Amino acid sequence: MFPQRLDSPQAYDIAKAMMDGFNRHYRLFRAESARAKHRFETADWHGQQRAQRERIEFYDLRVKECTMRLEKEFKAGQQPMEVWHQVKLHYIGLLVDHHQPELAETFFNSVTTKILHRTHFHNNFIFVRPAVSTEYIENEEPAARPTYRAYYPQRENLSETLQKIIEHFDLQREFSDLPRDLRHVLGAMQGKLDKVRLRANFQIQVLSSLFFRNKGAYVVGKIINGFNEVPFALPILHDEQGRLYIDAALFGEDDMQMLFSFARAYFMVDMEIPSAYVQFLRSLMPRKPRAEIYNALGLAKQGKTLFYRDFLYHLKHSTDKFRIAPGIKGMVMLVFDLPSFPFVFKLIKDYYPPQKDTTREQIKDKYQLVKHHDRVGRMADTLEYSEVAFPRVRFDDELIAEIQKFAPSQLEISDRDGDGQQEVIIKHLYIERRMIPLNIYLQEAFDTGLSDVRAQQQMERSVIEYGNAIKDLVAANIFPGDMLWKNFGVTRNGKVVFYDYDEIEYITDCNFRRVPAPRNEEDEMSGEIWYSVGKYDVFPETFGPFLLGNNAVREVFMKHHADLLDVEFWQTHKERILAGHVYDVFPYDVSRRFSHAHESEGI
Repeated sequence: MFPQRLDSPQAYDIAKAMMDGFNRHYRLFRAESARAKHRFETADWHGQQRAQRERIEFYDLRVKECTMRLEKEFKAGQQPMEVWHQVKLHYIGLLVDHHQPELAETFFNSVTTKILHRTHFHNNFIFVRPAVSTEYIENEEPAARPTYRAYYPQRENLSETLQKIIEHFDLQREFSDLPRDLRHVLGAMQGKLDKVRLRANFQIQVLSSLFFRNKGAYVVGKIINGFNEVPFALPILHDEQGRLYIDAALFGEDDMQMLFSFARAYFMVDMEIPSAYVQFLRSLMPRKPRAEIYNALGLAKQGKTLFYRDFLYHLKHSTDKFRIAPGIKGMVMLVFDLPSFPFVFKLIKDYYPPQKDTTREQIKDKYQLVKHHDRVGRMADTLEYSEVAFPRVRFDDELIAEIQKFAPSQLEISDRDGDGQQEVIIKHLYIERRMIPLNIYLQEAFDTGLSDVRAQQQMERSVIEYGNAIKDLVAANIFPGDMLWKNFGVTRNGKVVFYDYDEIEYITDCNFRRVPAPRNEEDEMSGEIWYSVGKYDVFPETFGPFLLGNNAVREVFMKHHADLLDVEFWQTHKERILAGHVYDVFPYDVSRRFSHAHESEGI
């Protein structure tokens, strides 16, 4: 109910303190993102990786700071609800001319839910729904940089326009041969414009900030001609002499989806108005949820907020039930899904088989490690939630029994809100995009029969992609631990992605060994291991028996990825990483790369 009067002076002061807390957060977040340009120019790759990791912690630190300030200065937890009701209304007033209102609303929620009892987690006290529109926000300051720049070339001066686009970013590092690169880009672009009539509205729109991640900087924009819009991105890299070059020209929604994949680390982007960037990117990738775009821009808390709103909306407009997820059950994680919703829900079991020497805290640490790591397109992003409430009527009884058996500490069934409806409350939960488990995907090909051309191609592509996934993980200093097919999934566009993190280790922490020769005939004939194995010992040649039981799979694997069974492959990469080398892992197919004499080294 709307308060009759705004008569509490404390309410405004609390609202102002919360807004100060958010503004401080976004100022620090943006400054760190802006420094990515200098790190790219100076080839400070380790600094870039460190900044990407550290920036993830910014939000929780600022929320904690703000909560402590409110308790210290205003005894916020002791204020009556009438005051808190007014706090939200004052805060809305402070959002009217704000440039990041949706982020500020989410920050308000994060702080408020740390102070108030959960019975007040509704729209009177927090932003269950957004209160302020993010449409058409612009920075009206005279010196402000626009969200995007628009260029209006003619066919004959496209090259000059492309040069102008690159020069506008003012990169403080020389290009090795920019005219050559622009010829490559123009050649790729002509494939989209050749024999096409240029309409009155022909233009190129380019976002004003570069997108930085790992060793690359990306120009992101779109070509508009008549009713057609073509998204594009231009990756800029360093050659071996430290000069810049444009490595490829990516076009179309599929290329953009790969670049902004949920399996890649977040970008560093200097944005005054993030909602405007999201709106622009959504026009390039209309099928990509806004939540995932916010995540890709490093605004993970906003991504979580939007995801949860989308989930609740889906729940309201669906009738199917949560069930045990299909596939081989995990030893550590209990996985369930809602068939109509493209995500899976994972909770850590309370106990594990003897061969799994781990704890709940260790598993949570592994998932946190992934969150902070460069995921190179091969590790699915996870959303982590606590105290998640679901309607009991939407849960299959078999699933409830499964949770009660394997994770009773994580389950509460009660009417906690007092609304007469039983809820299933999960104490701690991970949510991941649903993929087809690789073992099931391969089995589908076998069931069809490899005499079928498409089934044969499906099998070959999957096995090759699996090996590529492992090698990309190695380049990112990650050893998957459990390399079985079931721990990898296949995305919509056929990429193989790793999603089972409870056994991952850094490559640099592993000790890669050859299996010692048998000491005698008894050792050789024994089915038991005759040699000592340390905690971090890995024997690559033993992967084969677990992975390559099928002859057709074995043939493809050995043709493309036999080196994964060789200890030298692993040891060499470990040594290079320890020496400070940072590998290139490209978020696009290597066939898309322009031919340069100074090829960047991949893996």
